[in-house]
Amino acid sequence: MIMQKPTGCSSSSCGGNDHVEINILLSRPTPIPQSSDHQRQGDDGDATIGATRPVRPTIANSGPVLLKRVWDFAKEDRNRVTFSCKAGLAAVLVSFLVLLNAPYHVFGINIVWAILTVTIMFEYTVGATFNRGFNRGLGSLLAGVLAIGVAEMAIHMGTAAEPIVIAISIFIIGALTSFMKLWPSLVPYDYGFRIMLVTYCLVIAYGYRLRNPIQTALERLYCIAIGAVVAVAVNVLVFPIWAGEQLHRELVGSFNSVADSLEACVKKYLEDDEAEHLELKTVMEEFPDEPAYRKCTSAANSSAKLESLANSAKWEPPHGRFRHMYPWSEYVKVGAVLRYCAYEVMALHGVVHSEIQAPHNLRIIFRSQIQEMANVAAALIRDLGKDISTMRRSLRNMKRVHDSAENLQRAMEMHSHLLLVTDYNYSKQQARDTKFVSKISVQASSGEREPSSGEIQQSAPPSEEEPLPKMMAWRSTEVLSLATFTSLLVELVARLDHLVEAVDELSKMAKFKHTSNELLGMHNSITHSSP
Repeated sequence: MIMQKPTGCSSSSCGGNDHVEINILLSRPTPIPQSSDHQRQGDDGDATIGATRPVRPTIANSGPVLLKRVWDFAKEDRNRVTFSCKAGLAAVLVSFLVLLNAPYHVFGINIVWAILTVTIMFEYTVGATFNRGFNRGLGSLLAGVLAIGVAEMAIHMGTAAEPIVIAISIFIIGALTSFMKLWPSLVPYDYGFRIMLVTYCLVIAYGYRLRNPIQTALERLYCIAIGAVVAVAVNVLVFPIWAGEQLHRELVGSFNSVADSLEACVKKYLEDDEAEHLELKTVMEEFPDEPAYRKCTSAANSSAKLESLANSAKWEPPHGRFRHMYPWSEYVKVGAVLRYCAYEVMALHGVVHSEIQAPHNLRIIFRSQIQEMANVAAALIRDLGKDISTMRRSLRNMKRVHDSAENLQRAMEMHSHLLLVTDYNYSKQQARDTKFVSKISVQASSGEREPSSGEIQQSAPPSEEEPLPKMMAWRSTEVLSLATFTSLLVELVARLDHLVEAVDELSKMAKFKHTSNELLGMHNSITHSSP
C-alpha cells in the first residue's frame, strides 16, 4: 500500500522546497479460495494468485482409458476386428507381388496399381466391395479404351499437334466426368467417374512419354484386375460380412428400440410426480436417465444407414436365408414408416420432460387406459419385428389396438368436465373438481373400482338452472400436457396401421413362410366359404 503525506516543514527550514514522505506498507495478500471448476480472473484478465489450474491428463492416466475405450468399441461389434484383420491380410497378399522377384519381373513397377486397387476396393461388407469393384473396373476399362484411341489419333496428327490434342482431350474428359457425377441418377457411380478421370490422365500421360499407350494401358488393367480378385476373394471367403444380414438385424433392432422406448416413456409419465420436473432440460440428448430414448433416436436417424446397406445388399450373391433378387428396397420403405412412429415416441418423451405437467392425481385417472394402449402398441411393434427376424407371416388382429384407442378417447370424453370448467363461479367449481379428482386418485391407487356415472354427475358443470356462459375455458395450461400426451398415443396407433401394411407387403415380396396360426385361419376361411 502506498501513502503520500506532506512533512509539514516551513519554506525556510526546508529550503523552500515541498518534501513529500512516501510510506510503503506491505501487507500479506489474502488468499483467494480455490475453485475446482474454473479459475478466478483478475481485472487485467490474468489468473489470480491462489487459483487452481486444470490438471492435464498424463500419458500414464490416458493410456488405460484409451485402451478401455478401444476394447469397448471392438467388443460392441466384433465384425470390426474381423474387417480390420481381413484388410491387413489382403494388403499382405497383394504385397507379395512386389516382394517376390518372379511377379515383379513380369509386371514391373505397374504392380503398385494392384496394391492401390486392394486398398481402395476393400470395404466393410461384401456388397460394398462388389459395388466399389464394379465402379473401379468399369471406370478403368472405359478410361483405358478412350486413352488408347485418343493417343493413337494424336500420334497420327504429328509431333507438334500431339500434346495439344492430349491436353484438349484431358480437359474434355475431366469436364464430362465431373458434370456426369453430379447428375442425380448417376450419384451412386461417383467413384467410377473419379477413377475414370484419374486412369485416363495417367494412362495417356505415361503413353505419351513411353510412346506405347496400348502396352501401358494393358499392363495397368492387368494389375487392377489382380488387385480386384485379391480384394473380392479375401472379403468373400474369409469370414464374410454380408450387408443383407446387417440390414436385417438393423431393422429388427429398430423395432425393438421403438417398443422399449414407448414402454419406458409411458411408465415414467404415469409414475413421475411434479417434483421431478423442477429442473427443465431443453435438449433431448441431455437425458442421462433415458437409454431407451437414445435407442429411439438412433432408430429415427437410421434412414441413411438403411439406404446404404440396401444399396450394398443388392450387389451380393444369394446367401443364407436371402435368395436371389431379394426385395431389399422394401426394408427401406418399412424403415421409413417405422421412423414416423419413432417421431411420435420422441414427441411423447418431450411431453414427459416438459416444464408444464398435468397434476399427478389427474394423470392416474386415465392410467389404466394409457397403460393398456401403450402395452398393446409396444407388443404389436415387437411382433412385427419378430416376424421380420424369423421371416414368417402371422395373423395380426388390429381390433385390440383400435379398441384400446377408443377406450382412451371414451375415457377422455367421460371425464371431460375435469378438463373444462365454466367461467361462472369458477373458484367454487374448481374446488369441487379438485376434491373429486383427489377421491378418484385414491381409489385408483388403492385398486378400487372406477367412479360410476352417478358420481361423475355429482362433479358435473353447473346444472341447467345455473346460467351457462357461451365460452368454455381451460382450467390451466397444465391440462394441455395430458391432452397432448393422449393425442400423441392415438396418432401413434393410426401410424401403426401403415406399419402393418408395410410389413405385410415386405412379407409377400420376400415370400416369408406362413405360421401355423395363419395356415389354420386360411383353412377355416376356405372351409366356411365352400358350399
